Amino acid sequence: MNNKKKLITVVVPAYNESEVLYIFMDEMTKVFTQIQGYRFDVLFVNDGSTDNTIETLADLVEKHTNVSYISLSRNFGKEAAMTAGFDHAEGDAVAIFDADLQDPPDLLVKFVENWENGYDVVYAKRLQRNGESFIKKLTASFFYSMMKKISKTSIPTNTGDCRLMSRRVVDSLNRLRENHRFMKGLFAWVGYPSVAVEYNRAPRAAGKTKFNYWKLWNFALDGITSFTEAPLKIATYFGILVASLSFLFGLWIAFKAIVFGEVVQGYPTMMITILIVGGLQMLFIGILGEYMGRVFGETKSRPVYLIERHVRSKDLGSKPINH
Repeated sequence: MNNKKKLITVVVPAYNESEVLYIFMDEMTKVFTQIQGYRFDVLFVNDGSTDNTIETLADLVEKHTNVSYISLSRNFGKEAAMTAGFDHAEGDAVAIFDADLQDPPDLLVKFVENWENGYDVVYAKRLQRNGESFIKKLTASFFYSMMKKISKTSIPTNTGDCRLMSRRVVDSLNRLRENHRFMKGLFAWVGYPSVAVEYNRAPRAAGKTKFNYWKLWNFALDGITSFTEAPLKIATYFGILVASLSFLFGLWIAFKAIVFGEVVQGYPTMMITILIVGGLQMLFIGILGEYMGRVFGETKSRPVYLIERHVRSKDLGSKPINH
């Protein structure tokens, strides 16, 4: 093996993906043969799977000389699994792919070409999102359009996690240790020269998606609270507006009582005013709570993930575990 060749590490988060891992590895191996002059290794991150994922990964390590896997102590979520992969990836460049083959492995060919042309980040941009529901496409489009308007960090639209990054980008990402991680925002925040590779996203090759709308909602909250203070500013502006209107309304009530008298008690007006103001107060207290909860989580300084085991093929050799 020529160790002078550049090494490209492919990081693959896996949660209950036993049905597709063999297919993924076969497809990725075919792509490796198309790209000459490089060394490749694949680092799977088992994110607390409850199916046969860990057994499948152990078998892949035995069958392939360039495969290793990290098994986390429990399910920490995809963002933490990717972080674990980046922490342990040794490549001169690091690519991230999902195991479900919705992002085709042959994207790696164009990723490497653009990387060699001077781009530190080469990300996959979706032209079509096959296999996804209309509601998911609509909500995703709305979320990223909103983030583009309210966030100071410009996050490319119609992109996921699939990308290739140079060593210096990965090292920069590894310096960011917040617990509430929105990786798409972190990818954009670190900057560096970037370019998109367009493709049509395919349906899952096997298995079921691990995301539901509740998880996507919490994912969106992490993105909003991590990369913009706009909700807090909106709460301030609404507070000023409601306070101003309440003051003017109070003056009107006083004027009307003094000039015309008050024959009928204003119960409906009072109730409507109380409900509107009370509802707005509860909404904005909730917004403050979301930010405060994340601040509270960060102050604990807990590790992003914990590793239960790190297994490497014999050709890759052993390496101490880093948490």
